[in-house]
Amino acid sequence: MIARMKATHLLLASLVCCAGSAGTRSAFAQTASASKPVPSAVVTVPFVGCASDGMAGPQAAPTGQSLAVAIPAAMAERLAYYKSEYGPGVLAPRGWNCFSSYGSDGSNLFVSPDPINTSDLSSMDWKGFTGQVIEVSEMDGGTSGRFEVAKIIARVFPSYKTFAQNVIAEGIEPASDFPFGPYPGDKLTYRGTSIVEFETPANQQGLGTDSRLQANASPIDGVAIIAGADTDLVQLSARVPAADSDLIPAMVAQAEKEAAADTSQ
Repeated sequence: MIARMKATHLLLASLVCCAGSAGTRSAFAQTASASKPVPSAVVTVPFVGCASDGMAGPQAAPTGQSLAVAIPAAMAERLAYYKSEYGPGVLAPRGWNCFSSYGSDGSNLFVSPDPINTSDLSSMDWKGFTGQVIEVSEMDGGTSGRFEVAKIIARVFPSYKTFAQNVIAEGIEPASDFPFGPYPGDKLTYRGTSIVEFETPANQQGLGTDSRLQANASPIDGVAIIAGADTDLVQLSARVPAADSDLIPAMVAQAEKEAAADTSQ
């Protein structure tokens, strides 16, 4: 008798479960389908060579092949890969202008929708870009670029604190030029001890303005990366139109990928 009662209870429970799940199965399938991410296929973006000038004189824009990137095709149609003769390249909106400066301390590549006045880049009186621009810089930690590297390390890379302290100990620049601790307004996202993604708010000083970008009414997004045997610094700082803000994660991801590739070589 007890066995028959248990069997009856199990049968009733099964029927109730089936009735409830039948009504929800369709809705669950629709929800799962809607939330499932669409994987990004590998697509290509065009290569754009950028002229440059520096200690070895003017350099013509290099030629190169399209770059393969794992991003949605619709996004790839809005991007190009800009690169000069020296230093890292950068993903940026198509149709923009570009130019690079370089020297013994490193290189700086600028990409902007506005014409770039190349004479400004070497002027002591010029304070920096006030409009929309993307800058990717590479500072050499083994040369005079070490001062800029040490300043960023003091701000956001505590694991490399000894490097900054050694540069300060040289006494070439005052210790006050190397404040330790992050900028109060910066939003920081660490991807390990040597990579930090950042957002510097509008009208504030931060990692975004530790570049050739002046603060204005728009935020600056980017990433700072310590890489290489000489403790080099790669920094991407981007201020783009609001309509292009969705492109920033792709720019940051490419910068991180290139820095990782350079480190592994």
